[in-house]
Amino acid sequence: MADRKSLARKFASGSPAEASGKQTIDQPDDVLVREFVWDIISINVHLEEIRSIWARSLGITSPQWLILMAVNDLDRGKGASVRAVSTKLHVDPSFVTTQTKSLEKNGFVRRIPSEEDGRVVLMSLTDKASKQIASLYARQSTTESFIFSDFSEGELRNITDKLTLLKERMGKALLRIAAET
Repeated sequence: MADRKSLARKFASGSPAEASGKQTIDQPDDVLVREFVWDIISINVHLEEIRSIWARSLGITSPQWLILMAVNDLDRGKGASVRAVSTKLHVDPSFVTTQTKSLEKNGFVRRIPSEEDGRVVLMSLTDKASKQIASLYARQSTTESFIFSDFSEGELRNITDKLTLLKERMGKALLRIAAET
């Protein structure tokens, strides 16, 4: 009986592996995983608030800001496709199309059909957008320096690699969960 009570206490306070008495090797416990997930959620909330501030300074929405940043990152002189931007942002291509049409009307994005495939729209930042983003660069750079000041380049690379792995696994987990429901 004492073993059952002990297992029940372990189960209530820890992971299922701990409750069963099984040793896990290099596996974080459930409490640590939940803490990590909440930290990621909190980081996302802060990032969203920062994006909103940068976006408001340009008179656009936070999702539009993300689209501008994605176009800026992806454009290698020939434009960035709607598909590439939507993939980077994990959003539907129709959302990117709708938002970039608005950004085009406001003079932030140039949209042109691809010479190779007329069905593909390539986007690039206008001079107006580039200048306004450049005017924010000093503030962004100072903010990023503050945020990442305690990390060496190697530490930041390691964290980035681990987050990339988590992003890939979460994508796979999403597919599994969707298939199960």
